[in-house]
Amino acid sequence: MSKKILPPLLISKVIQQLCRENYLDDKIFAENYLENRRRNKPKSLFAFRYELEKKGIDPAIIDQALTRYDDLELALLALKQKVRLWRHLDQAPLKKKVFGYLRYRGFGFSIIQSAWEQIFEIANSGPSKD
Repeated sequence: MSKKILPPLLISKVIQQLCRENYLDDKIFAENYLENRRRNKPKSLFAFRYELEKKGIDPAIIDQALTRYDDLELALLALKQKVRLWRHLDQAPLKKKVFGYLRYRGFGFSIIQSAWEQIFEIANSGPSKD
């Protein structure tokens, strides 16, 4: 593997071009990153903050980007597909799965408890068996 030395002028021009096309805009990056993660792999606001801080995003930009999201909504979104897979479980093992799954994704106890109550209420409000 060879290391190539690039002229500083070329590096500067490339950086300017990337800035003009918003490829180096941390605000846009943070917004796109969060929206992608919300859709594909929802986690808590705490976890999202940690991930963006690891990427070197300014805390003020992170704070602004996170204002669009709600922990309970993210928790319910994270559970959406998993609950379908776990629908055959009884209440105790289901609760254990839900709590463990959400805890692993960085949610706090109160959010997990609220999500559990909503999920359990929905699961038990199906058609009555008279």
